[in-house]
Amino acid sequence: MTKLEMTEEILFSKKSSGLSWDEIAEKVSLGSVFITSACLGKNSLKKEYADKLCSLLSLSDEVSTALQAYPNKTWDFTIPQDPLVYRFYEIVGVYGDTIKELVGEKFGDGIMSAIDFSMDIEKEENPAGDRVKITMNGKFLPYKSW
Repeated sequence: MTKLEMTEEILFSKKSSGLSWDEIAEKVSLGSVFITSACLGKNSLKKEYADKLCSLLSLSDEVSTALQAYPNKTWDFTIPQDPLVYRFYEIVGVYGDTIKELVGEKFGDGIMSAIDFSMDIEKEENPAGDRVKITMNGKFLPYKSW
């Protein structure tokens, strides 16, 4: 089973179950961003979590095996057409150099890990229009000299 086939089965079962990603994450004991990413094929799950998810959504052992497989983390280098995803490209285009400058000033020369990393997505109600609140938290990794 490919990661794409796995994702299609998971999404169909999720929709049929009526469960939200937050509800699934709580029942599997993982964060909603991480479990969603794994279900979309961008991360892998340990057997314990893959089996819990498959049991929850009545999915096959084949799906559990696919969830445990290491993903191939590549993506198309063209600009995405989905408006929500495109906005992140826009944010990095407008604020990327600013983020790099401010991180450099506060931490020194280095990067933020995307491995030792967490992300939370929250809905913030606002009378002027609800807000999307995204918090990214990654370990700072300084460049070393040798």
